[in-house]
Amino acid sequence: MLKVETMQVGYIGTNCYIVYCTETKTAFVVDPGGDAAVIIKKIEELGVKPIAILITHGHLDHIGANDAIAKKYSIPVYIHEADAAMLTSAEKNLSSMLGERLVCQAADKFLSDNDVIELGSHQFRVIHTPGHTPGGICFFADNVLLSGDTLFKQSVGRTDFPGGSAKKLTDSIKNKLFCLPEETVVYPGHEGKTTIGYEKKHNPFII
Repeated sequence: MLKVETMQVGYIGTNCYIVYCTETKTAFVVDPGGDAAVIIKKIEELGVKPIAILITHGHLDHIGANDAIAKKYSIPVYIHEADAAMLTSAEKNLSSMLGERLVCQAADKFLSDNDVIELGSHQFRVIHTPGHTPGGICFFADNVLLSGDTLFKQSVGRTDFPGGSAKKLTDSIKNKLFCLPEETVVYPGHEGKTTIGYEKKHNPFII
């Protein structure tokens, strides 16, 4: 069985997810945006073994605890190549705009559209959804979608940051995410979860 544990981390409450296979107890850490000690405590409480960090996009509030988690568990960091430079540039990950200088280690692996990454018996498909950032990606398996800042409950990601595109974001959601089963549970980068079916009917930015 696939399970998803949610934590709100960092100063704006980014959703960090520990997604794990109950059979193998292996896990992905998705978007560790801050509060490394909190994330590590939850990993230990769950008794799971992280095997990779998955980054939906490179903004500072989704990568703040990358290095601490990667070092603690000796695991790689995965990101789309179009957002890779954001890990190592305070200007590109927008932390410099807030007077910070967040710089992380470079990614270990680049993910592309339709790549498949395995977690125990579960296979996650990578869905490239540019719009919020050029390299924004979502992860889909077993009617679970980790949507980053592409799709929220009755909302969508901002497109006014560098590299953003409202048209690309809308196209990504309509042509890639809304093709998923309506019962798919959406775990977004901020706030509460939703479903694809609900968003197809009620999301005012897409309807």
